[in-house]
Amino acid sequence: MNVVVYGATGKTGSRVAKELLARGHQVTAAVRDLKKPIALSNVTVKEDDLSEPSKIADTIRGADAVVSASAPPADNTDAIVDVTKRQVQALKQMGSHEIRLIVVGGAGGLFVAPGVTLLESGHLPEPWRAIATSHVKALGVLEDSDSNWTYFAPAAFFEPGERTGKFRLGTDTLISDSTGQSRISMEDYAIALVDELEHPKHLRERFTIGY
Repeated sequence: MNVVVYGATGKTGSRVAKELLARGHQVTAAVRDLKKPIALSNVTVKEDDLSEPSKIADTIRGADAVVSASAPPADNTDAIVDVTKRQVQALKQMGSHEIRLIVVGGAGGLFVAPGVTLLESGHLPEPWRAIATSHVKALGVLEDSDSNWTYFAPAAFFEPGERTGKFRLGTDTLISDSTGQSRISMEDYAIALVDELEHPKHLRERFTIGY
């Protein structure tokens, strides 16, 4: 499988790229600046800052799938909404529903009680509300499109950690353990994302992960 990874130099994207490479897939790392070193070997590197749908279309042409793990600036979290719109536009320009788009999402829109999301619950710390709100908007862009998309929401605590291969998957409800903690390592998240690419089960829908 030929996969383009946006954000391949970041925390999540680099782990997804490594998981793809370990399973024998071809990886194209789409980066903002070709002059910056990339700590990945055996990858094709293309420059793309996600600012133009036509450029995005050129970058992903010939790919089987696209992983969008690009993070927005902290002072402009809605940039992720605009990026999602441009990715959808690029796919539409290509007239292709064969290229799959998997977006690394957020946990804020997941339900923690009937009809109540984590974002609405009041339990999400204030510093995370802006990015959570922007992720909810980005999901709405995907839902309104006719692209072949999947939105993969992590657990509430999503950090680098151990690669265990043991986790649970769900759809729209935040996954928590027996102590009430909702967490997942980026390493295990990467496993589940590549599993989904290899064996699609969540086409045009959201799914989530946790321990």
